[in-house]
Amino acid sequence: MTDRLSPEERSAHMRRIRKVDTKPELIVRRIAHRLGYRFRLHRRDLPGTPDLVFPRLRKVIFVHGCFWHQHDCHLGAKQPSTNAAYWLPKLARNVERDRLARKRLNDDGWRILVIWECQTRMPDLATMLVEEFLGADSQPTMR
Repeated sequence: MTDRLSPEERSAHMRRIRKVDTKPELIVRRIAHRLGYRFRLHRRDLPGTPDLVFPRLRKVIFVHGCFWHQHDCHLGAKQPSTNAAYWLPKLARNVERDRLARKRLNDDGWRILVIWECQTRMPDLATMLVEEFLGADSQPTMR
């Protein structure tokens, strides 16, 4: 018996992977909201479609999955076991697209924070990152 999935099973599995409202993203959204910050989600008019946008502060937060965006942690180090000729270039394109989006945002005067999936698994670390990023030279908007 093998651990490999059939093409149909793999396809079904890939369809279940979400682009938005992922667990790590929801964790970061709850942190920012609990700290009193209000934000917009997934602004498609900005490069890279940031996950959280704080327009008044000109700050954005990307919440990246370690595997999909090739973080240098143990989750990001995992390599595809099947169809590597397809997946490795795709993952490399993701990394390059992220780099270009961050550059364009930076050139347009936006401050950027990338929070990795592995960091959201440590609630104190994730809270500290968001708090330091948003708290630098700004105050939350309380309603």
